This record gives sequence, structure tokens and C-alpha cells, in this order.
Amino acid sequence: MEISYLYIHKKHEQMLNQETIDAAVKNLFNEIKFTQEPSGLYDPLRYMIEIGGKRIRPTLCLMAYSLYKDELTPEIMEPAAGIEVFHSFTLIHDDIMDRSPLRRGVDTVWKKWDSDTAILSGDVMCIDSYSRIAHAPSALVGSVMALFSKTAAEVCEGQQYDMEFERLKTVPMADYMNMIGLKTSVLIACAAKMGAIIGGAPEKDQNRLYDYGYNLGLAFQVADDYLDAYGDEKIFGKPIGGDILNEKKSWLTVRAFEKADDKLKSELLEAMSAKAETAEEKSNKINRVKSIYNDLAVGEDAKKVIVDLTGKALDCVSGICDGERLETLRHFADRLVGRTK
Repeated sequence: MEISYLYIHKKHEQMLNQETIDAAVKNLFNEIKFTQEPSGLYDPLRYMIEIGGKRIRPTLCLMAYSLYKDELTPEIMEPAAGIEVFHSFTLIHDDIMDRSPLRRGVDTVWKKWDSDTAILSGDVMCIDSYSRIAHAPSALVGSVMALFSKTAAEVCEGQQYDMEFERLKTVPMADYMNMIGLKTSVLIACAAKMGAIIGGAPEKDQNRLYDYGYNLGLAFQVADDYLDAYGDEKIFGKPIGGDILNEKKSWLTVRAFEKADDKLKSELLEAMSAKAETAEEKSNKINRVKSIYNDLAVGEDAKKVIVDLTGKALDCVSGICDGERLETLRHFADRLVGRTK
């Protein structure tokens, strides 16, 4: 499972620029290798990597590391790959649970193969991620693995809450934000802190970078919820309205129930629970729910929250870097959540 790396050398006083890090991440996943046989088990792993993605987590891991180191070496590249491999495992299983047919515009693993294959391939992908994380420097592997193991459990806890919420009529916003913090934010935060740990950052910097990643993860998930209703399917990579059709509690739904009067709450509950089997029924259901969202202006509320959370994330790191370094982190945040503008 070795990877050939793009080694980068640069003077320490100047942070590696975004183009350099992006090139390293691209090379990392172009060259990633998995066990060959049995192909029925490992082909889905290769497929998940080949269909691409934003590579948010490994990019942030390398960015955090580059705040303290002037070159990218295997001590950080393997763990960065491991975080993305783990993320891909969660997507495989998430798509099974949601019965999502598309991921990044192509068939999901369970749809292309079958659910049993997807479950097992996801399992081995999770195992593979740990083997990559374990390539961290020996003196740091204990703290790195402790962080990653805690994060992995939290991601599963978040998924469980998400499933439980589907059986509830309404969910308090505080509970929803806690759920997305576990399901989405902690892995992004973990990526930032892991890069800082391996880079030799002081503990206070590690924690601030964790908080940066956590708040940015919240902003990212709220943006994702917004785009599920209001995005462009060609850009979003998934059918628009999936959360509505699956009766999932998105940020928009939770906010709508917060703002609605009793009459509108009843209408929203009825609209969300409506059966939708044909294409026409699905379209009508999505449009009906979005009409209520529009009446309550929850889409605009979501945009404001995204801006606020992004600002909070940047405040977390303003004390540990400035100038070019802070601008790089600001640009990364904009890349991540700027799709809603």
C-alpha cells in the first residue's frame, strides 16, 4: 500500500502555497495503491478514489502541517491519505443507508455492485485507513492514533443520531448542530489537528486548528444542506432534493420548524411525509417543501449562518498565523463553502 510522493522543498519562512499543496494531493491519489485480490473486494475502493471529490480533509491536513514544516514527506502524506480513505468508507456506508443512487454524478458503490459488496468493501477501506495513519512518526503515532480513533467513533455516533432523527417529526436546532458536528465536522477538525501534531505544532496551535476545522465543517454541512435544495445538480453531483425525498432532517428543515407557526408546521409535516414514487410525485414533493422554505426565508438564513461559522473558524486561527498564512486558510474556507454564494 505504498505511495510514490511528490516531494516539495521550500524555505521554512514561506508557507507552501495552495497550488503546491493541491498538486501534492492530486499526485497522492493518482498514485494510491490498494491490494489487488480479490478484485471484487478491492475494485470498489479504487472506484471510490477514482471518482474524485474535493479532497478537503487531506488538503487541510497538509496545509496545517505546512505551517510548521517546509517539506511534504511520507510522515504526513500517508496519514493524509488515510483520512481521505476513511472518509470514502463512510460515504460508501452512508449511501447504502440513504439508498442514494448517485455520488459525484456517478453510480454509488451499492448501486454499481450490490449492498453486500458495498458493506464489505467499506469495512476493508476503514481498516486500510488505519494502516495509513499508522505511518505517522513513531514518537507521535500514539497521539495521532488516539485522535483518529476518537474521531472515527464520533463520526459513527453522528450517523446514528442522523438515522434516529429520521424517526422524529421535529429536531431542536442544538441537537441538529451537535449531530453534524459529529458526523461531518470532527473529521475535518481531525485532519487539521493531525497535520499540526505531525508538523510539531505547540498544543495550543493544535487545538486552535482543530477548532478552525470544526467550525468550518459546520459551515460546510449547512452549505451542503442548502445546496441539496437549491444547488445545481451538475455541480452538486447528486440529485437535488434528496434530503426532502428521504425525509431527512436538514438544517433547512430544522430551521423551518423553528420559524413556522402551527399551521405552516402542519403543512410542512404533510409535505415532507407525502409519498413520492413517480418522477412527477417526486418533483411535486420537492417543490412543495421548497415553497414553504421560501415563504420562511430559511435559505437566506442558511447563508447567514454559513458566513458566521466561517468567520468563527477564521477567528480561531488569527492568533497563530497572519499575512500569507492566514490568507491561505481564508482562501481554503472560501473554496469550501463559497458554493452557496
